[in-house]
Amino acid sequence: QVHLVESGGGAVQPGGSLGLSCAASGFTDFTFSSYAMNWYRQAPGREREFVAAITRAGDSTLYADSVKGRFTISRDNAKNMMYLQMNSLKFEDTGVYYCSAVRNGRSSWGQGTQVTVST
Repeated sequence: QVHLVESGGGAVQPGGSLGLSCAASGFTDFTFSSYAMNWYRQAPGREREFVAAITRAGDSTLYADSVKGRFTISRDNAKNMMYLQMNSLKFEDTGVYYCSAVRNGRSSWGQGTQVTVST
């Protein structure tokens, strides 16, 4: 059972930056590098939405249009870690951010970390 723990959330003013981390553990049959990794977020009263994805080797990334050019996803397979650097934050980036690990169509999720963008 893959265990994921997000950290790094907090409150920030519009235009500011935050860096999120996702620590992965609990690997038995497969290593961290066997999993594609994603970030999702959920704003109050809204459905969870895709933010960014990164391939197993970290050689390709994908972003939602709403965050493209502002957010950067990365991973360190040696440390079993994934990251999301968020710059130029906007009010609409507020929400709970979740990381997920995907392999063979099955996903594991963390508990989420709150990001609040406000003045």
